[in-house]
Amino acid sequence: MATTSEQVVEDFQAGQNDKVASPPSQEDLERSEAFKTKANEFFSDKNYDQAIYYYTEAIKLNSCNAVYYSNRSLAYLRTECYGYALSDASTAIRIDSNYVKGYYRRATANMALGKFKAALKDYETVMKVRPNDKDAKMKYQECAKIVKQKAFERAIASDDSKSVADMMDIESMTIEDDYTGPKLEGDGSITVTFMKELMEWFGEQKKLHRKYAYQILLQVKQILQKLPSLMEINLKDGEMISICGDIHGQYYDLLNIFHLNGLPSEDNQYLFNGDFVDRGSWSLEVILVLFGFKVLYPDHFYLLRGNHETDNMNQMYGFEGEVKAKYTSQMFDLFSEVFQWLPLAQCINGRVLVMHGGLFREDGVTLDSIRNINRNRQPPDSGPMCDLLWSDPQPENGRSVSKRGVSCQFGPDVTCRFLEENGLDLIIRSHEVKPEGYEVAHGGHCITVFSAPNYCDQMGNKGAYIHLKAPELKPTFRQFAAVEHPNMRPMAYANALMQLGIL
Repeated sequence: MATTSEQVVEDFQAGQNDKVASPPSQEDLERSEAFKTKANEFFSDKNYDQAIYYYTEAIKLNSCNAVYYSNRSLAYLRTECYGYALSDASTAIRIDSNYVKGYYRRATANMALGKFKAALKDYETVMKVRPNDKDAKMKYQECAKIVKQKAFERAIASDDSKSVADMMDIESMTIEDDYTGPKLEGDGSITVTFMKELMEWFGEQKKLHRKYAYQILLQVKQILQKLPSLMEINLKDGEMISICGDIHGQYYDLLNIFHLNGLPSEDNQYLFNGDFVDRGSWSLEVILVLFGFKVLYPDHFYLLRGNHETDNMNQMYGFEGEVKAKYTSQMFDLFSEVFQWLPLAQCINGRVLVMHGGLFREDGVTLDSIRNINRNRQPPDSGPMCDLLWSDPQPENGRSVSKRGVSCQFGPDVTCRFLEENGLDLIIRSHEVKPEGYEVAHGGHCITVFSAPNYCDQMGNKGAYIHLKAPELKPTFRQFAAVEHPNMRPMAYANALMQLGIL
């Protein structure tokens, strides 16, 4: 059964409605306003977690105030908890059906979740009340454009459509005489020298010739197509692998990882755990370098798919626009095809399972279940493929509705049961910003690693990566700070936030 935005609201509000009960006392009204004022101060300081805490305290005292829910909804939007933001906005509307900001917040949350028709309906409501609001009009027009585009894509789609890769004519592309950047060998092979030149070239904010970019994409697609959905590797005693989390277009931080930990090689293996693109200004540079190393070291350099290696996320959070601006729409279509072939999980020595998101909404999923997933597609709204890309751990036992509005949250009992049933020791996942760059949870059996320090130039977090060395496979952590980069705000992220109405 698909996870819809309506389900998220219904599930999250189950058992909550009785809290919107008797009117608060005068003392509670005054205390709740004080909490709201304190929350607003934290919000202004961009301390969104504390803002959420104090908005929640205000709601406990006065659950009949639509403004409190709307404000907390905006704080949830800032922390990317789109499921919770959607629920709060809907509650605000239920309390006061004339509260315009509630519809605006709900539209923003639905946009972030890719529920464009639902978002458009709420934007229409806002426009009826505020027809001269320029910001609302811009969001309405952008959402309407996306809805029409999606409808057009469905109308022209066909099962026998040729892939972009099959239609490429690389040989007809000429290299201009004034191009002085990195060049592939005559047969298109990637070398260590090429990769070093490429990284330096990108570091100088120069563009790789489109012919070579296409060649990298076509070569990596051929490699990925042959891989299973569940990669399985065995490290020999003394061998080590470095596991990195989200990079999100932070190219100069990627270079720093290689500076600190060494360039990839047959003796220095890497696994990058998804979310290579979106939000940062240099997603294209990041992914071309990662794909280049995958072609160079196909059996020692590993890439897994994240929830941002998908069309909806790329459209909303900048990668599609970045590729079209730097190259062409055809190249983005090819990226989309390649992303669909990225494996979904990797098992190391039969003991450690790595995936981008986490475990599953239902019990009974096995390693065989993962092996049998047909991954060459956009991820569905529910099921094991969705969960591998989207789910998150929680400290409480059991499962709960996802704060993101997609998949679920799973507790330590779910983790222990899955590990025991599949003969594993632990899971390593990414998908969440952590202040220290990593977090050990569920009694040491669930580890999160995040490798984009000072995420989006504003979170102040450290980055980290993990070393696993055979035969012990005991995780050791390496933390690092953000490095200086050209003075650019993460454009893709800023544009996405503006589009969503968060900025």
